[in-house]
Amino acid sequence: MDQATRMMTDMKTLGFSEYECKAYLKLLEAFPLNGYALSKASGIPRSRIYEVLNNLIDKQMVFEQADEKTRVYYPMEPKIFIKKLKVHYEKLFEDLSQYANDLYREPEQDDKLVVISGRENIISFLKLLIQGAQKRVAVSIWEEEIKEITGELDAALDRGVMLRGIYFGKTNAYESLTPHRRIDRYMAEKKERYLSIIIDHTHAISGIMSRGANAKVTWTRDEGFIEVSEDYIAHDLVVNLYSASLDSATYKRFENFADTVHDRYFHYSKNELITWKNPME
Repeated sequence: MDQATRMMTDMKTLGFSEYECKAYLKLLEAFPLNGYALSKASGIPRSRIYEVLNNLIDKQMVFEQADEKTRVYYPMEPKIFIKKLKVHYEKLFEDLSQYANDLYREPEQDDKLVVISGRENIISFLKLLIQGAQKRVAVSIWEEEIKEITGELDAALDRGVMLRGIYFGKTNAYESLTPHRRIDRYMAEKKERYLSIIIDHTHAISGIMSRGANAKVTWTRDEGFIEVSEDYIAHDLVVNLYSASLDSATYKRFENFADTVHDRYFHYSKNELITWKNPME
């Protein structure tokens, strides 16, 4: 997509018609132009050109200069046009926010579970929540996902937000995250990348991220769900920090013990146990 097409797409998103976009962009390239010349240069039908120009004049994007014989048109300087748009939409968002908040009555306990589908949608939503973080972000996250939100996490850390939790991957960019042990063993058993993030003990996002467009997580503000999610991450921290503190022989006994507990709970097959039984992976 070239720059002109991208700008037209952005302007349409802001509510301008295709003809309005074409007229304004063409005037930026060459001005002043009369209606006939602008119609010919932009491809806008002559029957529509003055209607389009009047709309742009009303929006203060174009101004007209007339004498006894002709009328010519000039574009509003882009810096001024963009500034006016920002002020306009900021006021709209302020009004909308105030009106919506006046209507909304937040329940004492919000126990809704909202499903968000698609990895791209999930990452976008996570970025928004992290941008609003004020105190702490707790994570159990894989390298593939944390790469997508590094900018938001860095900005949060710069604001003084704490980052804590478990990291699955080879390259850990954050000293405050604890690497998870035995990732090959974990993937052999689970076969998926899971995600759990808690923000300010207020938002919890949890689910499977490794399925691309079919990825799916649950977002909630339910206190019980958040508490369980926090405990899960804290328990994982205890296990991984403790195991990392052990000497080689003790670590091997610990992992054998952990495998035995898992087997008793999940009742693995012999083939599964053979596959997973190397405690040092």
